Amino acid sequence: MASLSRALRGIAATRPRQSPARGWGLRPLVSGPGPTSEKSVPYQRTLKEAEDASAAAQGPSQPLPGTASVVVIGGGSLGCQTLYHLAKLGVSGAVLLERERLTSGTTWHTAGLLWQLRPSDVEVELLAHTRQVVSRELEEETGLHTGWIQNGGLFIASSQQRLDEYKRLMSLGRVYGIESHVLSPGETKALYPLMNVEDLYGTLYVPHDGTMDPAGTCTSLARAATTRGAQIIENCPVTGIRVRTDDFGVRRVAAVETEHGSIRTPCVINCAGVWARAVGRMAGVNVPLVAMHHAYVVTERIEGIQNMPNVRDHDASVYLRLQGDALSVGGYETNPIFCEEVSDEFAFGLFDLDWDVFTQHIEGAINRVPVLEKTGIKSTVCGPESFTPDHKPLMGEAPELRGFFLGCGFNSAGMMLGGGCGQQLAYWIVHGRPEKDMHSYDIRRFHRSLTGHGRWIRERSHEAYAKNYSVVFPHDEPLAGRNMRTGPLHEELRARGCVFQERHGWERPGWFSAQGPAPVLPYDYCGAYGHRAREDYAYGRLLGQEYTFSFPPHHDVIKKECLACRGAAAVFDMSYFGKFFLVGPDARKAADWLFSADVSRPPGSTVYTCMLNHRGGTESDLTVSRLAPGPQASPLAPAFEGDGYYLAVGGAAAQHNWSHIRTVLQDRKFRCQLIDSSEDLGLISVQGPASRAVLQELLEADLSDDAFPFSTHKLVRAAGHLVRAVRLSFVGELGWELHAPRPSCLPVYQALMTAGAKHGLVNAGYRAIDSLSIEKGYRHWHADLRADDSPLEAGLAFTCKLKSSVPFLGREALEKQRAEGLRRRLVGFTVDEKVPMFGLEAIWRNGQVVGHVRRADFGFTINKTLAYGYIRDPSGGPVSLDFVKSGDYALERMGVTHAAQAHLKSPFDPDNKRVKGVY
Repeated sequence: MASLSRALRGIAATRPRQSPARGWGLRPLVSGPGPTSEKSVPYQRTLKEAEDASAAAQGPSQPLPGTASVVVIGGGSLGCQTLYHLAKLGVSGAVLLERERLTSGTTWHTAGLLWQLRPSDVEVELLAHTRQVVSRELEEETGLHTGWIQNGGLFIASSQQRLDEYKRLMSLGRVYGIESHVLSPGETKALYPLMNVEDLYGTLYVPHDGTMDPAGTCTSLARAATTRGAQIIENCPVTGIRVRTDDFGVRRVAAVETEHGSIRTPCVINCAGVWARAVGRMAGVNVPLVAMHHAYVVTERIEGIQNMPNVRDHDASVYLRLQGDALSVGGYETNPIFCEEVSDEFAFGLFDLDWDVFTQHIEGAINRVPVLEKTGIKSTVCGPESFTPDHKPLMGEAPELRGFFLGCGFNSAGMMLGGGCGQQLAYWIVHGRPEKDMHSYDIRRFHRSLTGHGRWIRERSHEAYAKNYSVVFPHDEPLAGRNMRTGPLHEELRARGCVFQERHGWERPGWFSAQGPAPVLPYDYCGAYGHRAREDYAYGRLLGQEYTFSFPPHHDVIKKECLACRGAAAVFDMSYFGKFFLVGPDARKAADWLFSADVSRPPGSTVYTCMLNHRGGTESDLTVSRLAPGPQASPLAPAFEGDGYYLAVGGAAAQHNWSHIRTVLQDRKFRCQLIDSSEDLGLISVQGPASRAVLQELLEADLSDDAFPFSTHKLVRAAGHLVRAVRLSFVGELGWELHAPRPSCLPVYQALMTAGAKHGLVNAGYRAIDSLSIEKGYRHWHADLRADDSPLEAGLAFTCKLKSSVPFLGREALEKQRAEGLRRRLVGFTVDEKVPMFGLEAIWRNGQVVGHVRRADFGFTINKTLAYGYIRDPSGGPVSLDFVKSGDYALERMGVTHAAQAHLKSPFDPDNKRVKGVY
């Protein structure tokens, strides 16, 4: 066959059709070329029975049971892994339904790569479990070979920034015992003689990466699962999900329907891959994913390629998978072909490969391995893959329907993440929570207004696909799907130079530029589909300055915002916070059970607390304000009888909080209402030594310590508008929050800025909040406080009412942990050198790695880098305070260690005088 380069030229000449990805506008995103006849893929076998065209007509491979404890829909990697792990946990009566044959959807043609290092500690742990299952456990258990080949992985760096990213991964790998090496171009050439290294800065080599065979893996999983009592039924398409509404009005799964009968079950797991959205519609559940074509080609034999590592050339957006004595070549382009729906009849099929779209990958591959220019193409593989708005899988229980779980949307990483995610999904179902913090994958991370929003899903999924191989910078922001949810001050702040961040649809202030407005413009699809790429505009230019692992040019701008807050006053727009009311006859019982702290205080009090799961992990941290009952409803409080509470939660976790509270209320059958007022109320906070002086000019209330103590709230008038003023601080300063009806926010803000002019009041954003809060030692949920971290480990024991006899969710787990001793502990560190850190840095104690940094930032008041991370005792014993104090510490950044000082108290204002107004 022709060489790669000649094949491209020849195909372009003989098939002069226009690329489906060109000149389309938005309309052609609907579909791409249809499926073609089956083509060869680089595996010796699949799970399809040869020439068995009548298999589906013969009906299910075995009779359907009348009931099942769990029904898994979909027999690909995730379905098989989840069924296997359910069986390992002792679940009896689990059934997997596959519409055709196992692996017939996307799994059968997947590349099967497994890379152990990713820029997420949780993902590293998930990948490690997959590797353990496919490389050892399944073969030991079944005697079947999964097709695991350990030939190593090589990441290519064509820029210094890319090499810095790899050095960060290497440091994280040390924490988990993953061997990796940063190689010079010369060392890379010695390892991979066929590689062009002239344009390289270096590479990251991970010797124990490898590949797995989809058919071999799924065969082994099926054998192991059925041996443990699980049931697999092929040729049995699901036609519907039957739902019932219980006595409390809660929708629950009742049964799965097929053409051959129904199975009664309380639990369904949607592992249907590109068909997951259709399965979701059967149950009235939005599944935010889209299907796109993903392609690779398989070369003819290459002399000298045997035993070479797999290669990821991120800067060229191409991967090279060793396939015996050949290579599979694929990648991620900026103009992928969307397919709106994949036919229910599509099985073991492929699409025609669009060479106009694929050309860029071959050019990048030839540059990296020049021998490919003269190497023929043996086969092409182009199949459907599902992609999500943030390039993370969709897992967990759907908020719309109890008992309906998701295990889909794996962005072409279903094989490598399948073992870890299948294990966590099984644990989720059996125990009500995963073992690890899976918030980044939990479907509840998306606000319910977005999961069915077609434009948002399509734009964000496209950008996530196109940026799959981009450098992961700490402060990057999406350009797609923006301006979906804006606060009442959005236009005003934009005019004042606000550079916005996006968090789950919300636009929130990041920092303020003196260069004028920087609006976020409509998404340009990277110039694909006939759109004109934006070459130079204010927001894109400022965001581009964030593409660094050093301090950005606006580092000093953030410094000014922070020091103004410490020295005078700053105003923060926090309208994107979740704002809920919990009211009704059982509201106090619900609050006692939900919240770890004692919130049963008199009306007018505000309490900082956590919400836990049954394992003692932290589902949220939030403030709870006790309300007085009243017959009259207003935007600031509903009318209610009994007890009432006003909850303020971080906006990035608002949907997660809402779903968690609703689930607990349903499970405990509490008679109370949870009301979401997040869109109806704004939140403006004024913080700093001059905050009292500024606010006293606006608020018709006495703000003295005696009249308005810390952790209290009142309904007062601000510039003539009724607001709920709460005396709290999230930065360690004297300050108040003003919770106001949306129409009142702008006039209140404008009056604030006028009154604050003579006091030095400035606008500040969340970049300043990040710095100020870490300087004070305040925790950020899902950074240094997650669902697998307990308050005791995080130094938040004061939020737990353990001295009382009141039961609360997670109490038993905390009592057990306290009795046995903490096996890890969150510790703060300062580094005297002015060196940027962002998280994932390894923590060294007395020459041993004892953990990694969860969150880091620069503290401008103390003029030092600060970092927080959990440390363990390498001997496995409890981590005592003496253990923390007695160590010599260093933090490893990009392979270089920096001496660090450990702190058990915040190095800034450790006696908490400033929040009390003592300066």
